[in-house]
Amino acid sequence: MVHLTTPLTEEAVLSLHAGDHVLLSGDVYTARDAAHLRMLDCIASGDPLPMPLEGQVIYYAGPTPTPPGKPVGSIGPTTSVRMDAATPALLARGLRGVIGKGQRGAEVVSAMQAHPSVYFAAVGGAAALMAACVTACEVIAWDDLGPESVKRLTLKELPLVVAVDAYGQDAFALGQAAYVQSIGK
Repeated sequence: MVHLTTPLTEEAVLSLHAGDHVLLSGDVYTARDAAHLRMLDCIASGDPLPMPLEGQVIYYAGPTPTPPGKPVGSIGPTTSVRMDAATPALLARGLRGVIGKGQRGAEVVSAMQAHPSVYFAAVGGAAALMAACVTACEVIAWDDLGPESVKRLTLKELPLVVAVDAYGQDAFALGQAAYVQSIGK
């Protein structure tokens, strides 16, 4: 088990390999489809982004309403491929990691190699468990987007798996290949 704290350094990212289990702590930002479109608009117009990207991690999630006494409601991962069009531009600006579920496209994997970064997979269907790892939540941009607004979360040991590493190794592809090999014996 690898313990990491944000912001992530290039050295930390390069030490990770597809399939590694990670407990992530520190601040991360949430952003989903609508927020990514607005970030691309900011980049295109030369406007500043609502959060620093250098060494940061974006969690593709939109938490549910916050219950009394809790920092956040359930907060499960969103399907990552929906952010593929925006991800390379954010990685080029220093983003070091993203959290979501499902596979990534070839362009994102190439961008992760060009700008050392990592894709962490979170367990889908475990949104309540994920929420238990959030100690603070604050909306920092685009409140009008509701659950899709950009939020800063403070995490304590969020369990993740390195799905794609900075070398282009993909845990999904490696797992499928191992399975096919095992049934072929």
